[in-house]
Amino acid sequence: VQLQASGGGVVQAGGSLRLSCKTSGIAFKFHNMAWYRQAPGLERELVALITQTGEKNYVDSVKGRFTISRDNARNMVYLQMNSLKPEDTAVYYCNTNYHGEARWGRGTQVTVSS
Repeated sequence: VQLQASGGGVVQAGGSLRLSCKTSGIAFKFHNMAWYRQAPGLERELVALITQTGEKNYVDSVKGRFTISRDNARNMVYLQMNSLKPEDTAVYYCNTNYHGEARWGRGTQVTVSS
């Protein structure tokens, strides 16, 4: 199982970024997929989740600004992040569960400058 996140970078407050996560080794369309983030000194937190049926959930702090989506044909999950704030600065991780175990990709750094 491999999860490869990309798309992070440095952006000014109010800007946008689109994160992508390419997966392999799983029957993608049957898996719930999630994005987490971890800021320095803080615990990793769930940002957004999309179920295998396309239902979406977000942490309150990103509702209305972030959109999670998936492309089952390409085994990809995305996170469109708009109206970024400095407090969104973190390493963002793609996540799924595989045989009851959490699987993580290498994170991608998002830095939002004020």
